[in-house]
Amino acid sequence: MLDLGFVSAILAEKSFKEVIEFASANQFKCVEIMCWPKGKAERRYAGVTHINVDEIDDAKVIEIKSILEKNKVYISGLGYYPNPLDDDKNQSVVYIEHIKKVIVAAAKLGIPVVNTFVGRDSEKSVEDNLEKFAEVWPGIIKVAEENKVKIGIENCPMLFTRDEWPGGKNLATTPAIWKKMFEIIPSPAFGLNYDPSHLVWQQMDEVKPIYDFSEKLFHIHLKDVKMYRDKLNEVGIMAYPLDYHSPKIPGLGDVNWRGFFSALTSVKYRGPVCIEVEDKAFEGSEEDVKAAILTSRNYLKQFLG
Repeated sequence: MLDLGFVSAILAEKSFKEVIEFASANQFKCVEIMCWPKGKAERRYAGVTHINVDEIDDAKVIEIKSILEKNKVYISGLGYYPNPLDDDKNQSVVYIEHIKKVIVAAAKLGIPVVNTFVGRDSEKSVEDNLEKFAEVWPGIIKVAEENKVKIGIENCPMLFTRDEWPGGKNLATTPAIWKKMFEIIPSPAFGLNYDPSHLVWQQMDEVKPIYDFSEKLFHIHLKDVKMYRDKLNEVGIMAYPLDYHSPKIPGLGDVNWRGFFSALTSVKYRGPVCIEVEDKAFEGSEEDVKAAILTSRNYLKQFLG
């Protein structure tokens, strides 16, 4: 019914083969594979390349599929999370062209979903960014439609540090904005890679959107978040968000997981649910990272059977 997997970014130093073998050895059915272009990472968890889409040819496709078949694991989606609405137009073009490359690679590999960000000019209003979205994104979605691949937009605000202030670097942060995006681009190839944790720290209901956007759920991220009410009382919601919350592995934060999985099953979601590890408490060593993935798996099994 629901296929448990994880996001490969946390195993940044491992090869594609090693990531898939780890998944297979530890009872995971799928993995979201990171496809950043080779080069220096811009931020934590970015810049990870487990499949280099610039090298996808017939031989590489056969190699990747052979590794997956041997380990009985599938790729839930290809992931690349830049800022396609960057205020630097030249940089924006670089991001957009790579998203298109990832879409084409997904089609060649028979992978149904590419996960990414809408992006945002952090210095401009939501309204201005929606206008820019209406100019930039139809072309990307057209490529997805032509290749029979769906686009899952993650709902992370990308608003954590001073350089992302005040608006963050991802427009797709709230149900109200999603509705407007889907009105602008009413394509069946355009939907959500839904992460409940980001609604929690924004003081919103993380379960209700599952019912409201059930037909747009293309992929699911499983990440928790711990709200520190004492800190929030000190700094308020206008502070940098990391001043009052921390990402956690599932079960160690404030997400209503029972309600979350009840909603997913109620709307008959069928597909991947992938653990996303961004918990600094589990980053001290390779053993810590693996413990984060496996501890998350053990907690989530109660909802998955």
